[in-house]
Amino acid sequence: MVDRKLTVRDRIMGVLLRDARRRARRTKAECADALGVSADTIEAYEQGRAPISLPELEVLGYVVGTPIHCFTDPDPELSSGDGAHPGLLAVLALRHRIVGALLRQARLEAGVTEEGLAGVLHCSPRRLSEYEGGKRPIPFSELELAAAHLSLPLEWFVDGRRGTVSTWHRQKEIDRGFHRLPDDVQEFVSEEMNKGCLDVAMMLSRLPVNELRALAQGLLEIADRHCPSEGR
Repeated sequence: MVDRKLTVRDRIMGVLLRDARRRARRTKAECADALGVSADTIEAYEQGRAPISLPELEVLGYVVGTPIHCFTDPDPELSSGDGAHPGLLAVLALRHRIVGALLRQARLEAGVTEEGLAGVLHCSPRRLSEYEGGKRPIPFSELELAAAHLSLPLEWFVDGRRGTVSTWHRQKEIDRGFHRLPDDVQEFVSEEMNKGCLDVAMMLSRLPVNELRALAQGLLEIADRHCPSEGR
């Protein structure tokens, strides 16, 4: 049953990958160059015959201008790509190691053995060890399954650094959040004259609760002195 779910997930991912590439007007060869794989591998990803890994998905999403959430949302909004960027292969290699290390950390903290998690993923303990060591990319569909089994959101494994790819995806998430705000809030935020109010709001949001209470009490005392109640 698990194997079938993984196969279906890989096929769905393949369709999304293909549509994103076509909308960005990127060739399989261009995508293959960005990932350091063959065009046949890209075709296998798009047909669901081979699973793509999260780091590959992050880099490929960057190349074709498609944020990570577009591969998990039921109604993805795809956009045109921004182009490839030098150094993506180095990003991939590092991210595979980071994802593997995070997976191992999560498994140990959850008290799950290699054999136990390997059983959930229907792979051998040796292969799981290769995933965790960054020697073999863990397929995205298997990473989703592992995250669910370890009671972690997939975001736990998503790149949170300040590199080119991660910054691009983070900015897309910020844009996505902005467009979900009510129209009047978007208009207020967009007005340059309101920047001071936003700066104050951001500063207040960083204060501890006890400091906020003290500040509010101080403002009430000031207001009370300047605007005394009737009858005083």
